[in-house]
Amino acid sequence: MHKLEREIILPARVETVWDFLATPRNLDRLTPPELSFEILGRVPREMHNGLLICYRIGIPFFGRWTWLTEIKHIVPGRSFVDEQRLGPYRFWYHSHRIEPLDDGRTRMRDQVDYCLPLGPLGELMHALLVKKMLQHIFDFRAEKLQEIFP
Repeated sequence: MHKLEREIILPARVETVWDFLATPRNLDRLTPPELSFEILGRVPREMHNGLLICYRIGIPFFGRWTWLTEIKHIVPGRSFVDEQRLGPYRFWYHSHRIEPLDDGRTRMRDQVDYCLPLGPLGELMHALLVKKMLQHIFDFRAEKLQEIFP
């Protein structure tokens, strides 16, 4: 099992950040273009517990994958989880948490617990590619959030 943790401070009120995060279509804006992210089907304007989002993503060296995510454990204005139901990982559990700071800014924390398939081969792929790829995705996401909430 692997873990990725990130924290970012955004110069925006928690309500504003939540409204952005709670809109499933905004996921596209936070995904690097080289991953060719594409939501399949319709999604509601705002997420809800049990929402299933199906999308296609291009993973370098591995081709295009269909990924089905369930949104769950929503605490409005504070947190939610996206958990892979079908996709490239053996296990993927991504917790998103936001909290207001005294100065009106927002702290956003992500924790992803994940495991790759294929046993030792999956671990080798993690060391060679996947860990760096996930770091790049979350770096891109942090940069985009700073642009969206300047």
